Amino acid sequence: MAAANQRTPGARWMPFLLLLPFLFFLLLFWVIPLVGGVKMSLQANGLGQAEYVGFAHYKALANDERYATALRNSFVYTLASIVVIVPLALWLAHLLRATFRRLRPLLTFALLLPALTPPSVLAVLFLMVFHGKNGLLNQLFVMPLGIFSEQALGHGLGPVSWLKDPDFILSGLVLQTVWRWTGFMTFFILAGMEGIPRVYYEAARLATGSRWQHFWHVTLPQLRPVLLFVAVYLVVDGFSLFSGAFVLLGGSGGTADAGLLTVTYVFQKMRFFEYGTASAISVSLLPLMTLALWVALFLRRRTA
Repeated sequence: MAAANQRTPGARWMPFLLLLPFLFFLLLFWVIPLVGGVKMSLQANGLGQAEYVGFAHYKALANDERYATALRNSFVYTLASIVVIVPLALWLAHLLRATFRRLRPLLTFALLLPALTPPSVLAVLFLMVFHGKNGLLNQLFVMPLGIFSEQALGHGLGPVSWLKDPDFILSGLVLQTVWRWTGFMTFFILAGMEGIPRVYYEAARLATGSRWQHFWHVTLPQLRPVLLFVAVYLVVDGFSLFSGAFVLLGGSGGTADAGLLTVTYVFQKMRFFEYGTASAISVSLLPLMTLALWVALFLRRRTA
């Protein structure tokens, strides 16, 4: 028995050997670019010989109104995406679980299609949805139903200029994201629901027959880790969105920078060879992403 429990020297190192491919690609595609980005953020703009300027770019960002606008828009865009997508995906997952099992694979695949579509292709399709008076959203909903009344928004019953009106540009970007990620998040939440032990629901039925009570006291608490993962995923995606906003707004921030996001602002700086400033903008987002991850882990421990 003692001989069977003894490990060979090679077996001790086997877990580390299996981790080597992951560590190699982490170093190649994350650590090295991160170090290069931090180094570039401390250098002068332009294509010439690198000149060390210290934290000059970060100090300039503190007084850059467009950077503040891009940061605010990214926060609003990300928060709005989470607020809309998470409850909608939770509701759709509940509906999928209640449907016939034969229809569930087909409906799940249909919900996954937008996420499987390349972002640039999806953005081109959404140009048809938002394109002026003849856009599908105006033709099918806004104009026939008179959703936006003069008393509510002051725009009358006419069509909404989704890509030019500063009041609606960010809403258009959020709608595009909701269309893309709701089905994908539904898939994760549905998998979490399927993993909840049946015995919890049997015990809940003995206490109360209300399905709402079952959802509130059994389903929702058991889904908290999955919902936190979905929220973190949407936060990272929200601050890295580029293709969709680039195609819809042509690489600009839209009217009055109403749709200017942080990644779009980085692209604009790089287009004019302001690589130091672009790197400083990107590096400045790292503490924010770290804070979001820390909050998610903190909430995970509190709800465990």
